[in-house]
Amino acid sequence: MKICADRRKRWSVVLVLTVMFLVGFTGIALSSTEGDSGGEHAQVSKGWVATDTYRVMNFTVLAVALFFLLRKPLAKGLGARTAGIRDQLSDLEARKKEAEVRLAAYTEKLAELDQEAERLVAEYVRQGNEAKERILLEAEQAAEKLEAQALRNIEHEFKTAKIKLQADILEKALVKAEEIIQERITAEDQDRLVDEYLEKVVA
Repeated sequence: MKICADRRKRWSVVLVLTVMFLVGFTGIALSSTEGDSGGEHAQVSKGWVATDTYRVMNFTVLAVALFFLLRKPLAKGLGARTAGIRDQLSDLEARKKEAEVRLAAYTEKLAELDQEAERLVAEYVRQGNEAKERILLEAEQAAEKLEAQALRNIEHEFKTAKIKLQADILEKALVKAEEIIQERITAEDQDRLVDEYLEKVVA
């Protein structure tokens, strides 16, 4: 692309110089022709004169020379320009296709990312529900264990308190019975009880 641009610049410079040369040469020729036939123009103002023929011939020569000189450079320049535009269009088309392919790939990746995000969210929700159920089950089991342990502790405390209460009642009953016996028994009753005991022992 850079070489084509350099060639186009070179041909443009050559073309401009050629046109300037031909225009200058034609101007000099016309001015000299007009200088030679100045008197005739002053006398004859109408009709076809020799200077007109020279002008037509000069113009024809200039046109033919320009045609032959500029035909190949213009054709090459236009061909190069056409080829450059064709290359640019091909490049743009290739870039467009590449961009479409990339866009399709990015769209597919975005769709996959959306699906992956939905899957991850569903997985996190499932794990959260499982953790919730597990925590509730563990809490329920721990509550049942604590309740059973509390019932055992209460039962044990109740039995201990019952035994202690029975011991206290028995002790108090013995003390009370001893007091009653001491109050109601006499010396004669004591002697009689001793005699009965000895008789039983001897028997």
